[in-house]
Amino acid sequence: MTSTPPHQSILDKPFVLDLFAGPGGLDVAGHRLGVPSLGIEWDKSACLTRYAAGLDTLHADVSAVRRESFESLPPEINVLAGGPPCQTYSVAGKGAGREALDKVKEFIARLMAGDPDEKIDEDLKNLSDPRTALVLEPLRYAIQATRSPNRGHRPYDVIVLEQVPAVRALWESYAEVLQKVGLPDGTKYQVVVGVLATEIYGVPQTRSRAVLIARREGLGKPSLPAPTHRTYEAKGWNRRNSGTAVSTAQPTLYDMEIPEPGQGPTEDDGLEHWTSMGDALAEPVGTHPGRRTPFWVRSNYGSSGDPKRRGVRTDRQPATTVTGRISRFVVFEPVGDHHPHVVCEGPRFSMNEAGMLQSFPPDYPWSGTAQAQQVGNAVPPLFGAHLLSAALGLPAPTPDALRKPWVPATEEQRAKLRSHGCGTADDCTARCPRPE
Repeated sequence: MTSTPPHQSILDKPFVLDLFAGPGGLDVAGHRLGVPSLGIEWDKSACLTRYAAGLDTLHADVSAVRRESFESLPPEINVLAGGPPCQTYSVAGKGAGREALDKVKEFIARLMAGDPDEKIDEDLKNLSDPRTALVLEPLRYAIQATRSPNRGHRPYDVIVLEQVPAVRALWESYAEVLQKVGLPDGTKYQVVVGVLATEIYGVPQTRSRAVLIARREGLGKPSLPAPTHRTYEAKGWNRRNSGTAVSTAQPTLYDMEIPEPGQGPTEDDGLEHWTSMGDALAEPVGTHPGRRTPFWVRSNYGSSGDPKRRGVRTDRQPATTVTGRISRFVVFEPVGDHHPHVVCEGPRFSMNEAGMLQSFPPDYPWSGTAQAQQVGNAVPPLFGAHLLSAALGLPAPTPDALRKPWVPATEEQRAKLRSHGCGTADDCTARCPRPE
C-alpha cells in the first residue's frame, strides 16, 4: 500500500488517534490523505479486518487504555477522533435520551472542573446503562493528554467527532465547554458543530451524521467541509404502483419517473450530481466484476407495516443508509428483454459491494464475523476524508480518492500488526477485551 504525500496542513505532522475505530473508515480516510493513525477498537472481528487492511490497531477497551496505558500511546499524536457508541443517548422512547443528556452534562462540568478520575468512575457506576459513560471518553482523553508526562502535558491540537444526528445536542454541549470553559489546564478550542448528509460529499448513500470539529486556540477557526455534490431530493422521485407483479412469489415493484442526471437544484451551482448505486457498482474494478444495471433494491426497513412497500430505490439513486442489515437488502434485476420492471431476484450485495456503498475502496479485506455489522457501523471513508481535510486545512479529496482497489496487508504485516494490537502474532491475549 502507498499513501498519498500529505499536503500542507495547519499541523506540521498530523497523527490521528481514532477512538472506537471500528473496521477502519476514518483510518482509511487518513491513509488516502497521507495522515497516519492509530485506532483503538474493542471488537475482535473489526480488529481482524483492520489487521488485514494493514491499519495500526490496539485491540483494547478505550476506557481501559485511558486508565491503564495512556502513557504508552505515541506522544506525537496530535489529532483526537472518534464516534462513541450512542445507543443510550437516542432521543427515541420515553425521554431516556434527554435524561442521559442531562447526566452527561453534569459529568462534563465535573470533568472540566478537574474532579478526580476515581470519583468520576465511581459515580458513573450508578448510571442505568454503562454505555452512557462512553460518550465522555473523547473529553476524558483530551483532558488526560494535558496531564501526560510522556506528551509533555501537551493538549491535542484538533478534535474530530461524529455520530448519529441525535448526538448533536451532546456535541453542542462539548462545544460550549471547550470554547467557554476550557480544559482544566486552561486550554480552549474554537469549535463548529453541524449535521451533514454524506451524499453531498460523494458517498453513494443517504446518511446523516452529527459532527464536531475543534481546533486549539491559535490554529484558526474551523469550518464544516464544503459540499462537493448535490443533495439527494427524495421528492424528485415519483413512485406509483405499476401493478406489475413478477410472480405470486415476488413483491410488486413500483414504476419510477426518473429525472435525468443534472436535474435538481440548479445547473450552475458548481456541484456534481450525487453519486448513485450504479455509479459505485456498475463498472468492474479490482476483483469486483461489476453489477448488471438497471437494478432495484428493496431495503429491510418497513413502510406502514406492508413488506411489499419497503423502501425501493433504483440503481440511479443513492442507497438508503447502509446498516448492519445491508446483507438483507433484496436486489432485483430485469427478466431477459422484457419491460425492465418485470424483474426477478438477483444476487444480494456482497460485502465488497456493501463496503463500496459506504465508499470503502474495492477489495477492502472484510474479515471475522458479523461483517455486515462492521460495514454498517463504519464511518464512510470518503465522508471521513472530507472531515479530516476540513479539520486539518487540507484540500478536499477528489471523488475518485477511494476508488482505487485496496491492497491487503501481507501475512507478515498482519502478524506484526496483531503482535502490537493483541500481544501475539496469531491470537488474542489476556490484555484483549473479553467478548462479554
